[in-house]
Amino acid sequence: MEVKSRHHLRSDEVDTITTALSENLGVELDADSFEKVEFDDSDWDVVLVDGDPLVLYLNGEPFLTVQGANQHPPQKHIVTVDAGAVSFVSDGADIMRPGITEADDDVSEGDLVVINEESHGKFLAVGRAQTDGDDMVGDSGKVVKSLHHVGDDLFEFSV
Repeated sequence: MEVKSRHHLRSDEVDTITTALSENLGVELDADSFEKVEFDDSDWDVVLVDGDPLVLYLNGEPFLTVQGANQHPPQKHIVTVDAGAVSFVSDGADIMRPGITEADDDVSEGDLVVINEESHGKFLAVGRAQTDGDDMVGDSGKVVKSLHHVGDDLFEFSV
């Protein structure tokens, strides 16, 4: 991913990010610098928080990257998968009901969610819920569309 430009965010833009992360994920980001990065060869809109790619915009909505979720663990909008789903989720597969062990009840269809693995508590992906959280555990069907995962270009990006 080739960096096209970098610029520091205004305080109102930082407030929008920190408020959204606090309300949606229960995460308090306290940082000295927020820089937006634009790429030549990617549609990702990424924010470097103290130099690390911790926030991305998905359809204009600020949310944590996988790295951001692992550095600042969310308290809400979490979908947990079993060990059998880890390799699929890590390869960018959408999340299916049989692999889910737990999903927050506060998740509504269309919400952004973080995918957590139950064994070690690591975050593996970010996705968009295709159904409500209380309908995610079950026997069949895709319930979260994967948007960003460990090993993708954004996860591998470093400044």
